[in-house]
Amino acid sequence: MAYTTQLGFQDAASPLMEELLHFHDHALMIVYLISTMVFYIIITTVSTTLTDILILDSQDLEIVWTVLPALILILIALPSLRILYLMDEIDNPHLTVKAIGHQWYWSYEYTDYEDIAFDSYMVPTQDLTPGQFRLLEADHRMIVPLESPVRVLVSAEDVLHSWAVPALGVKVDAVPGRLNQATLMTNRPGVFYGQCSEICGANHSFMPIVIESVPLEHFENWTSLAIQDL
Repeated sequence: MAYTTQLGFQDAASPLMEELLHFHDHALMIVYLISTMVFYIIITTVSTTLTDILILDSQDLEIVWTVLPALILILIALPSLRILYLMDEIDNPHLTVKAIGHQWYWSYEYTDYEDIAFDSYMVPTQDLTPGQFRLLEADHRMIVPLESPVRVLVSAEDVLHSWAVPALGVKVDAVPGRLNQATLMTNRPGVFYGQCSEICGANHSFMPIVIESVPLEHFENWTSLAIQDL
């Protein structure tokens, strides 16, 4: 989860988020270099009274400032396209979960298990126990197995919502009448928090998303108990 005065991204908890963080750092270094060069050119331009006809009208200079930005765009575009294809890749997921947005809560259906479906409401502030986070904790968590590819099908029942978990690098629009698809895989156990990221009405900020990643044997125990309870 995010912490007070945080400036950067949350720590990555999935291979996809690690790729996004690497791409962010790669693009940021390019931005720093461009900004430094432009700042230097501006300073040298305004601090001299000299002019040169070869600079004001230079074919070589025109070629340089046309080719150089094209190369920079290629350096940014290639890793960006790679990540885009990685985000779309769904290769034999071990589990499929359907997340439905409502005003104002999420409901989950484990389509591989006939009887596992539940609603997930935010825990009110007055009901929080020590260690739980205000506006982020839900009464029912989405449980997923560790290091297993999970397909998430996202839709909405009423208005537009958005299912987003920053630590996992996942953000999917929930559109009424349409199924959107995403994949996630956690590389460490833990609890990961997200929120609806599409303004959906008065209680938009009160529909958190909580994903708990557990080892496979714990997940199997949970599914057995969940089926018995339901």
